[in-house]
Amino acid sequence: MFKNRIEAATMLAEKLLSYKERPDTIILAIPRGGIPVGATIAKILQLPMDIVLTKKIGHPYNTEFAIGALSLESVVLGHDADNVSKNYINNQIIQLRETLQKKYDTYYQGIKRKTLTNKTVILTDDGIATGNTIIATINLIAKERPSKIIIAVPVSSISAFNKIKNTPHVDQMIALEQPADFYAVGQYYKDFSPVKDSEAIKLFKEFSN
Repeated sequence: MFKNRIEAATMLAEKLLSYKERPDTIILAIPRGGIPVGATIAKILQLPMDIVLTKKIGHPYNTEFAIGALSLESVVLGHDADNVSKNYINNQIIQLRETLQKKYDTYYQGIKRKTLTNKTVILTDDGIATGNTIIATINLIAKERPSKIIIAVPVSSISAFNKIKNTPHVDQMIALEQPADFYAVGQYYKDFSPVKDSEAIKLFKEFSN
């Protein structure tokens, strides 16, 4: 069990020391819980950090099940979207992009988004439960043609770890803990307090340069 996200990220950074100060490497954090993790790794490895703003497109009969994902620039749909109405998907794209635009405007105040092309991308979060959303995010990142994608998290369910490890575009999957009795990410932290927007924005601005 980790004391908090900072301790977990410090331990995770030890597994990534070979990337320290590499000019071709960038930390990519998933808001909001992934930002303290990403910022801590960025500080230790002396690397720039950016965030990935994406939203999953949920199935109309089970919104937790991702049939695709989108960013402000791209949309990726899986095979499960084939039998879903185009009208539903188009409406979801409009609604979700409105939400993403608000997030973008909140985080990127005076900050320019970094290019991922030909970069080694270390994608991080505070943990992974099912893996469905992060896989959709990986597919979006891959469209920017990075040279390598590494997934690094403190804790992951075994099923998600194996699913992500075997996902196209993923070059390496790192999880410090893969408990057999996984229930939820928060159970592996003594302090899993929600990350406030103000805290996330402050960390992002500090480590985005």
